[in-house]
Amino acid sequence: MKKWQDNKGWLFILPVFLIVAFSAIVPLMTVVNYSIQDIFGPGQRVFVGTEWFREVLTDERLHEALWRQLLFSGLVLLIEMPLGVGIALLMPQKKGIGASVVLVTLALPLLIPWNVIGTIWIIFTRPDIGLMGATINSLGLTFDHTASGLHAWITLMLMEVWHWTPLVALLAYAGLQSIPPAYYQAAKIDGASSWSIFRYIQLPKMRGVLTIALLLRFMDSFLIYAEPFVLTGGGPGNTTTFLSIYLVKIAVGQFDLGPAGAFSLIYFLIVLLFCYLFYQALLNVGKGEQS
Repeated sequence: MKKWQDNKGWLFILPVFLIVAFSAIVPLMTVVNYSIQDIFGPGQRVFVGTEWFREVLTDERLHEALWRQLLFSGLVLLIEMPLGVGIALLMPQKKGIGASVVLVTLALPLLIPWNVIGTIWIIFTRPDIGLMGATINSLGLTFDHTASGLHAWITLMLMEVWHWTPLVALLAYAGLQSIPPAYYQAAKIDGASSWSIFRYIQLPKMRGVLTIALLLRFMDSFLIYAEPFVLTGGGPGNTTTFLSIYLVKIAVGQFDLGPAGAFSLIYFLIVLLFCYLFYQALLNVGKGEQS
């Protein structure tokens, strides 16, 4: 009886769990249905088995989009993770008006809708009136993200780092705030350097929140769509056509629902696989340092 009373809290979240499960399972099963059939029209479909999966896996354009996506996500993580930790270390550690102002200011980019982010950076980087674009071109340098693939990548990276580094910084800051003052007092008595404090006190205490930040940022960057679609539309050429943009082109542009369904499932499994590998690697690192 006591065990039942301890678990009664699950009854309150059960309706929400069922609604979320239903809203996730129905679209997933619809995609699975499309991925194994060739649909000609209403009521006209033929079972094709794994044909669409084989077609998608041998698509060279998909392979190119996958490598672009991996490169983009890798660069984003390499920049945002250390930068976010550095910003968190520079933020006021004592609670007060200064810390509140910094936190609110830092969180502002996270409040802007994703499609608006792309529009902001289109205006910001315009070579005629944009603050960034006009400034660079006034120095005698040519910068135009609509004509150069390299410039498009630079613009996308700057936009992504500006938009999402605050999330990493806020999570790292929360980890720093959870460290008891006694740790710093003991380190001061021992004469520990700033690097030693970071290496043996701050970084281990931030490992949990940094794991969350890494997984969130990888998933979001690997699934990114709105910002690059608004900013570059996948161009110039196909230089910024990531997996999500290529998937939309197949599903909406070409209306190939079969290959699009197979592509969606493969995309989903790739994200799950990488998240699992990241999580296991971080767990192993944590166990190794504790031992």
